[in-house]
Amino acid sequence: MLLSNINTSPKHIAIIMDGNRRWAKVRGKLSIFGYQNGVKSAKRAIEFAIKNNFNTLTLYAFSSENWNRPMSEVNELMELFKYSLKNGIYNLHDKKVKLKIIGDTSKFEKTLKKIIYDSEKLTKDNNGLNLNIAINYGGRWDIIQGIKKIINKVQMGLINPNQINEQTLCQVISMNDLDPVDLVIRTGGEYRISNFLLWQIAYSELFFTDVLWPDFNENIFFNAIKFFSQRDRRFGAVK
Repeated sequence: MLLSNINTSPKHIAIIMDGNRRWAKVRGKLSIFGYQNGVKSAKRAIEFAIKNNFNTLTLYAFSSENWNRPMSEVNELMELFKYSLKNGIYNLHDKKVKLKIIGDTSKFEKTLKKIIYDSEKLTKDNNGLNLNIAINYGGRWDIIQGIKKIINKVQMGLINPNQINEQTLCQVISMNDLDPVDLVIRTGGEYRISNFLLWQIAYSELFFTDVLWPDFNENIFFNAIKFFSQRDRRFGAVK
């Protein structure tokens, strides 16, 4: 599906992919079944973004709070992520997708770290869709990491504390080299941000749908873009 009749499209879309576990539960399946089908939805969303020449797509795959889930489920998710990334990266590379993993990867085991490193290295010079996958990511963590970088620069004498402003932090948090997030989509019927890109979505439009993530498709994606195109974005000013 192409957005030929949409006048204004977002440059940067972020998606909170919620509802995988509930999708599996209503079918009498284990949670991993929902996540496996969620991967299929993620692939559809990426294909939609590529076909419609979006600049950037950011997917929230695993939050820093998700470690509180049963360890068996966390381990299954990590294995699924390794498998999906290892087996899908060449397809993304062929389509000129530039992959970036955002989040605290220090907690991951060696194999996953290497897969992430190799995948980012393979696609780093691609000029197609910027695809960000947020794993072990939290908006508060992101801001704190940025503050630590600023403090370090102050201690080195590179920054005068009196000159610190919003732009200073913008330059040291995740995705600082990309367009701001224009549109956030959340599936699953929840109406909250869940510690996702707290700084980056300050002026984003928010689109919520009751559809559980494994059922997310091009039609719903299209409706979200149509919703965005109808918004009057003033960024605090008056037109």
